[in-house]
Amino acid sequence: MNYSRRAFRSIISLNLSFGVLLAIAVPIVFASGNARDKMEAEELAAKHVASIGTEEARKNISSITIAGTTKAVFKGRGTGETSGLVVLASQGRKNLIGMKFPTPDYPHERMGYDGDDFSVAFVVPGQRSELGEFMKTNDKTFKTGILGGALSSSWELLRYDEERGKLSSCKTTDINDVEVYRCRYKPDSGSDLKIEMFFDAATFRHVRTEYSRVISARQGTSIDNSARQQEERYQLVEEFGDFAEESGLTLPHTYTIKYEKQTGEGTRIYTWTMNLQQFQFNNEIDPKEFKVDSY
Repeated sequence: MNYSRRAFRSIISLNLSFGVLLAIAVPIVFASGNARDKMEAEELAAKHVASIGTEEARKNISSITIAGTTKAVFKGRGTGETSGLVVLASQGRKNLIGMKFPTPDYPHERMGYDGDDFSVAFVVPGQRSELGEFMKTNDKTFKTGILGGALSSSWELLRYDEERGKLSSCKTTDINDVEVYRCRYKPDSGSDLKIEMFFDAATFRHVRTEYSRVISARQGTSIDNSARQQEERYQLVEEFGDFAEESGLTLPHTYTIKYEKQTGEGTRIYTWTMNLQQFQFNNEIDPKEFKVDSY
């Protein structure tokens, strides 16, 4: 589907009404039991990139813009759910994720990397969401092109280079009875997060990334106070599914982000489930769009 420049900018700004759209849902067929127990990271990365599309098809894509619907569900201190629109946009190393909701206390999620700086918009004046705060603290996941996987032109494995980040320890395991390769990933600049990526052992499609961090309990000012201190656990999980072809590339059409936070105040779980329905390629995107503070 083609859009005028004005309409395209409206999509990026999340102001376009999508109406009723049909989500593409193509089931994945998995084969199990035939994968090698271990695989060298370079070989796995090459097979994964080939699973996205041919070298010619990949080189022909300079930018990606994806629109769809999203549902947010919150559990813990304050529960609820809301549905809205989502836009993912990327050009080269630049990347944007934006969601818009019809609720005054949670109107949107907006985060972007313009090639130099990472920015996260406030959901209300002076306050970011829990997801926004996590991403602001762990901005390397965006800057290094990890978050969003193959849905972004900035996807790190499209240009896999151990000088920027390294896959290691790629071994087979099961997720929901599906055989996958589980690999550790470490950005070259280091990160406080433990990052693991998962690839379907039959197709080499990237189906999951897990980010986790544990902060040890702090020592209190007294023995009693120290006993009340608890460690804090943070985990963000991305899941990708319903792969189908778009302009020669095989890309996921469902994308889920689940963020879980465990502190002394209890456990909070936030889930965003996205159905991606409209894909555009090679549109020129205004660089200002990737700096969400300007919205």
